[in-house]
Amino acid sequence: MRTIAVIGASLAGLRSAEALRAQGFDGRLVVIGDEPHEPYDRPPLSKDFLLGTADRASLALAAPDALAALDADWRLGVRADRLDAATREVHLSDGSTLTADGVVVATGGEPRTLPGTLALRTLDDAERLRAALTGGARRLVVIGAGFIGAEVASTARRLGLDVTVVEVLPIPLGRVLGPEIGAVCGELHLDHGVRLRCGVGVDHVSPSGVVLTDGEVLPADLVVAGVGAHPATGWLAGSGVAIGNGVLCDQGGVTSVPGVVAVGDVARWSGQRHEHWTSAAEQASVAVRNLLAGTTVELHDRPGYFWSDQYGVRIQFIGETHLYDEVRYVDGTPADRKFAAVYVRDDVVVGVVAMNDARHFTRLRRRLGTAPLSTPAP
Repeated sequence: MRTIAVIGASLAGLRSAEALRAQGFDGRLVVIGDEPHEPYDRPPLSKDFLLGTADRASLALAAPDALAALDADWRLGVRADRLDAATREVHLSDGSTLTADGVVVATGGEPRTLPGTLALRTLDDAERLRAALTGGARRLVVIGAGFIGAEVASTARRLGLDVTVVEVLPIPLGRVLGPEIGAVCGELHLDHGVRLRCGVGVDHVSPSGVVLTDGEVLPADLVVAGVGAHPATGWLAGSGVAIGNGVLCDQGGVTSVPGVVAVGDVARWSGQRHEHWTSAAEQASVAVRNLLAGTTVELHDRPGYFWSDQYGVRIQFIGETHLYDEVRYVDGTPADRKFAAVYVRDDVVVGVVAMNDARHFTRLRRRLGTAPLSTPAP
């Protein structure tokens, strides 16, 4: 391959570019990014950056000299509009066309939006939201009690705002962490004076506030929607790349079109999309190796890991909660807001969760795929 195009200049795209050079690709490398910014870290956007304790410079994923060492052609502020897989032509929003022998799809996700609300996905979103939070707003309603919504609520409370969180599901994070641990996460909001309205949807946002489906109106100066994201695959329509809630890939990131791989939030590896920082970073080296080899020679089989910081509490999780039998606490209790526990299915550990208990989490994650401990980890 003489030219490889990486479509997406966030974490997954940067790690793919780095992996290409590390694995010996010395040809032309072009990185397309629809934002005008060099690669930056997204997790702090809902926390330190939103709070004002971190600035733009601290978000950089790579130092300027490290970016220069990649010897890449950075096309920032330019969007990929279409891929012609037969000719390997990528048509860009500035009217130009790029021909590449290989393509890495790393376009991430696009936030689901609601009229009358702010979203938080990009650096520009975060700057707008920070200005609104510190510009005189007193009452905030957050729609969605997922990780982004919970972190925004936590930050807003630290800034002194009156906060209400609305969640259509009966338990926050129940689909991700299961009902038992999800309920504990819901109690975190209550611990810090945040009102939590679960099991009710939003009808619409009006000038007077957020109108719920049960008729209640929540007064609000500011409304943030944290209702998830969908994979940014629209530009691949008609390309021949198979799409289905993301770019369909095998376990090595290889798509239905030779010479095209996908990584990060946009990619659905072996039927699953792992929308987490670590997955985006880890998938890159595997997908790039397979791209350079021309076939799948390596698989990514590491379990999904993520963390979230809310109200001064760090929540960590690894593994899966699909069809688990029970949660077993190994250290601490939920009442203390410090504990470590395992999810067990057929007497095998399939997931590990911890709240403010990094030491036990680190030890327990080694138990994935094995019989659970009956006593605290040594």
